[in-house]
Amino acid sequence: MDSLEEIARLVRHCTDCPLSAGRTNAVPGEGSADAEIMFIGEGPGYQEDRQGRPFVGPAGQFLEELLASIGMTRQNVFIANMIKCRPPQNRDPSPSEMSACSKYLDRQIELIDPKIIVTLGRIALSRFFPGESITRVRGTLREKDGRFIYPIMHPAAALHRQDSRPVIIEDFKGIPAVLDQVRAKLLHSPVAANAPAQTPPAKQLSFFE
Repeated sequence: MDSLEEIARLVRHCTDCPLSAGRTNAVPGEGSADAEIMFIGEGPGYQEDRQGRPFVGPAGQFLEELLASIGMTRQNVFIANMIKCRPPQNRDPSPSEMSACSKYLDRQIELIDPKIIVTLGRIALSRFFPGESITRVRGTLREKDGRFIYPIMHPAAALHRQDSRPVIIEDFKGIPAVLDQVRAKLLHSPVAANAPAQTPPAKQLSFFE
């Protein structure tokens, strides 16, 4: 899997777990291959399954509002999910389903190499910090295996509980400051300081529609 396009192709033809039998479309993810910020949600819902794109339903509309609030659009970031096919009745993905999909998400993270990963909700948080409570760690920058993780509540939470909406908005508005913090950390890290100067190869924008 040498490119995001190849991952998307493999995802669309994947039959590695039973979810493939019930999908309309697999949802590989979409956005900038050069993104500094990668969002990871739980899994596709009804609209995502129909369109083959992540976060295009009501929660996705809220996500776009949140991005606009910090001066960004979907084209500036990369949006993916823990699993690439919709579970029946939007139930939580099972451990075996997440395991079957992990190779795709792992490789997306490697190829994009984002400065921060924003996990959306408890399922995505559990990928990096199993057993942690999203309400306890939300809005706090953490580090795991060399990656900077910024957990926030899933945008869908605001659709079910209005009191979640201002909390999500507040945490989202912290993303630019968190990104600046990580940039500074990376700039002054021993690895960055000792690395030879070189021009990275240009990456191509990738939109999987």
